[in-house]
Amino acid sequence: MPMELTFTEMSCDHLDEVLAIEQVSFTTPWSRHAFTYELLQNEFAVYIVVLAGQKVVGYAGMWLVLDEAHVTNVAVHPQYRRRHIGRKLMQELMRRAVTLGASRMTLEVRTSNYVARHLYASLGFVERGRRRGYYTDTNEDAVIMWKDPLGGFTGGEY
Repeated sequence: MPMELTFTEMSCDHLDEVLAIEQVSFTTPWSRHAFTYELLQNEFAVYIVVLAGQKVVGYAGMWLVLDEAHVTNVAVHPQYRRRHIGRKLMQELMRRAVTLGASRMTLEVRTSNYVARHLYASLGFVERGRRRGYYTDTNEDAVIMWKDPLGGFTGGEY
């Protein structure tokens, strides 16, 4: 039976569940303070959660600056991975970016994160550079990926 997923804007009420996913997903997780700042003070920030029923099973965020969307983070709870939720989160983020006037989107991803790199490439992102030693916890490089142009997407599947 397919899982019913709902996308909604992230609020501070979601933070306990978001932080639990953050802790199991990243070696250097963001703090509650960082998410709270993004939600309440950063005028460029757009964050969403995906719900299965009432449970937060994933989230994604971006900054919108002029016509560029910069993905800040994407994560899915380990129990819900391999169900295309990451793909659906990215598609929803792209849809919202276009709706808000973005014409291109960028992100950084660890060179070792082949699953994410493959997902982004399948959505039309192209590797355009590296940031040497970007991840300070391991000194790992980041691959810079762009989807340019982003346009034309208004809903449904990419």
